[in-house]
Amino acid sequence: MDLHATYPALSDLRTRAKKRIPKFVWEYLDSATGTEATKHRNRAGLDRIGLMPSVLHGEFIPDLTTNFCGADLPLPFGIAPIGMSGLIWPDAEGHLARAAARAHIPYGLSTVAAQSPEDLAPHLGEHAWFQLYPPRDTDIRTDMLRRARDAGFKTLILTVDVPVASRRERQTRSGLTSPPKLTPRLLAQVAQRPAWAIGMAQRGMPHMRMLDKYSDARTASLPPTAHIGYLLRTSPDWEYVTWLRDAWDGPFIIKGILRAEDAARLQKTGVDAIWVSNHAGRQFDAAPASIAALPEIRSATTLPIIFDSGVESGLDILRALALGADFVMLGRAFHMALAALGPKGIDHLIDLLTKDLIANMGQLGATDLKTLPVPFDLHAHPAFPNGFISDPKR
Repeated sequence: MDLHATYPALSDLRTRAKKRIPKFVWEYLDSATGTEATKHRNRAGLDRIGLMPSVLHGEFIPDLTTNFCGADLPLPFGIAPIGMSGLIWPDAEGHLARAAARAHIPYGLSTVAAQSPEDLAPHLGEHAWFQLYPPRDTDIRTDMLRRARDAGFKTLILTVDVPVASRRERQTRSGLTSPPKLTPRLLAQVAQRPAWAIGMAQRGMPHMRMLDKYSDARTASLPPTAHIGYLLRTSPDWEYVTWLRDAWDGPFIIKGILRAEDAARLQKTGVDAIWVSNHAGRQFDAAPASIAALPEIRSATTLPIIFDSGVESGLDILRALALGADFVMLGRAFHMALAALGPKGIDHLIDLLTKDLIANMGQLGATDLKTLPVPFDLHAHPAFPNGFISDPKR
């Protein structure tokens, strides 16, 4: 089968994924918080970013390579961490880690994934990133860092945009609990998705394996959409960031930045990069689109910047890079690809994004990622069609 003929875009993979996984799993993957206004702003914000085509550049093959935090990478994107990936597809973390290793791109594992760092150690490539949800207890924190480091994770991500649990109303309505409990309602959904059901039967229902070591009876008092991670973790402060910077030997990234002043202060703390993100709309429904926050943050810091939230194509990646990002991560997209086609879906999406980057860079006359044009606002007043956004610092 020619996958490019059948699934030429992420939207095609999304449609198939929805048909292949139970409804409560789809709701977990696809939902945001509140009315999902922030999620929709992410898409609308990206669609506002225009890039002016340029012609008469002759034949060329665009160079997609980049350097991020000292690592030479063949592509400007990677696979972002998602909590409980293994709920979305059996062995999701393993499939994603192996695909990233084959493509030599970053793969991020969440603290609250369905597999532990030790589980993934045999499958990691040279660009393995570990996303830390900040434990309150210093001994647990130290032990988690040791486990991640010993497993082969070289880059640490501290997620700071989850100071409290979000409501995730759509997820709650679906009946999903943590850990998942297969009620008659959910079992009826599972019965309609045989590929997912067979895989889960072989592996067992997923849970947060990294946290097994630290769990206790307190989990019984948690609300249905919460988990032990909420008991273990704290809302970090600036001292917490400094502690981690001193404790981790390797690149250290702060994820969940939307304010320029936070980016400027983080640079002074000695972190290696920041990650502009609104958690794909899953945390706060009055947040701006991540892409709208990017230019001001770029102007406030010389640190490398990762971007995520709402990215669906190679063109979206170019939009973020043109506005000043240095690298882009995709989470939902890769999990939709996996749910749609199994492991080959991940490789297919990497190929789709690569081909879309090449096609659009050809339209722009951009021979590499450093020669992208200055972006402009497609919604500018018609009397000012070239209402360019101020040229970001590179």
